[in-house]
Amino acid sequence: MQIIADIVLSSNTVFTGVEDKPKKAMIAIKENKIVAIGSEAEVASFINSETKRYDFKDELIMAGFNDFHIHLTVGCLTEHFANLSNATSEQEAVELLKNFYEEKGNGECDKNQWILGFNWHHVFWERPELPHRSSLDEVYPNQPVCLLNSDLHGVWLNSKGLEVLGITHETPDPPYGKIIKDEDGNPTGVLDETAIRLAKSALNIPLEQHACMFQGFLEKAAKYGVTSVGDMLYLPGFDIGYLENYEEFEKQGTLTVRIDFLSALNGDLDYVKQLRDKYKSGKLKFSGLKQFLDGVPATYTAYLHGTYYDNPKTNGDTLIPPDVVKKWITDADKAGFRVRLHACGDGAIRLALDSYDLAKKRNGSRDSRHTIEHVETVTTDDLDRFSELGVIASMQPDHIALFKTFAENTYPSRLGPERAPYWPIKTLMDHGAYLAFGSDYPVVSLNPMYGVYRAVTRLHNDGEPKGGWFPEEKVSLADTLRAYTLGGAYGNFREAELGTLEVGKLADIVVLNQNLFNIDPEEILNTEVKLTIVDGEVVYERASKASLMG
Repeated sequence: MQIIADIVLSSNTVFTGVEDKPKKAMIAIKENKIVAIGSEAEVASFINSETKRYDFKDELIMAGFNDFHIHLTVGCLTEHFANLSNATSEQEAVELLKNFYEEKGNGECDKNQWILGFNWHHVFWERPELPHRSSLDEVYPNQPVCLLNSDLHGVWLNSKGLEVLGITHETPDPPYGKIIKDEDGNPTGVLDETAIRLAKSALNIPLEQHACMFQGFLEKAAKYGVTSVGDMLYLPGFDIGYLENYEEFEKQGTLTVRIDFLSALNGDLDYVKQLRDKYKSGKLKFSGLKQFLDGVPATYTAYLHGTYYDNPKTNGDTLIPPDVVKKWITDADKAGFRVRLHACGDGAIRLALDSYDLAKKRNGSRDSRHTIEHVETVTTDDLDRFSELGVIASMQPDHIALFKTFAENTYPSRLGPERAPYWPIKTLMDHGAYLAFGSDYPVVSLNPMYGVYRAVTRLHNDGEPKGGWFPEEKVSLADTLRAYTLGGAYGNFREAELGTLEVGKLADIVVLNQNLFNIDPEEILNTEVKLTIVDGEVVYERASKASLMG
């Protein structure tokens, strides 16, 4: 019996991901799968009067974006509460916080309600010094305040917040974290790395409130053509996620993005075995274990192979002792878990590779697809080890321009010329590494166009440096789109059903309003999504001139 498609898409520019260039084609979808791709003549037999047809002329049709690295819950919170990313000083951050809550109508909210804010970062301020609780106390003397910074590695509290959390001069630093204290031993209000676990209760949002925020995220993802996400879930020291809500959305048929989530690598495998057994559907799936090996170069917390270029007194440090990391990974690998490790510095990256290598030697070789996150600077000796060990490089191209201008970028001064190029995407590809792209939302925007633009231009927002930062590391548009689609699918063991447009694969498809292969790179940032399909269902449609028939 002839299959009749529910939806047929056509365009002069269809990028399947199998070829390097787009082609003229039609795509037939039945229920949640692609049943045909080809010319009009080849697809005609799949169409009848009940088939909904979309003709997109020269707009680009491609596989849905798979953002391999986001922090979903923190992203929801960031969208809902005060965003402090535009602050240029400590006082301006406090003023932005105050204005947000006054405009929101909660300036005089219940005394037990936390004042929450996100995305401050002192390294971007005119005076790059850590903030103090006293500046928050001036505005909020009686309400607890908790502000998570933009790299998700630090928290800024006021005195009331410290009091509610029970943090005093006697509170010891947790393992691999630090409570910043003044010369008298009193907490300044800043918690660093795993010490942010002490503020976990401040970020606990009622399920009903989170559900509303999560719905907002789903709408944003659909608008940006993001059909799958890798939810890192884990922050230093604690899991933070709302699996119950994700599960309820799936049961109601309203989960419009695929979520592959991770939990903490901490030596305890009993809990995560339960997660692995429970969450394994096509929409909500446990994906593995995550841990932080180091911090970030901007704050000298990335672990380097050798000292910092502008601070020869330190090379950073690992957040967890190397012998502990290796044992945890070996045990997890033996139990069949995949591991993803945050490692920015070349020292941390080597530790990650050594740990995966040790696990392979002790447990035997398997298709583990262990992963290293960020990979910002790699020693030459370690480049080939990614492909040799089958380790995925999970990279976020928009991180190249985390600083507003190239002149403000601290990486050259922190890391020095010998560690260049930073974010060596093309070099890793040339050495056979498998790449998966993501955003690290909400550290940067969820919009994939920013990552695509960064990967192909290597430019900051001010257009500098001319020709691109380490232009030899530019990636072709085709390879960029594959890393942002097939890369994440492969990273989650789903390349057989997602990541490219092929017959038999799940119908996760996005249509852009222009052909990325035929525009000036600067126009990439102006590209918008016209249609998003997840699991064969249209989840976003933008008013357009595309003809709709049937």
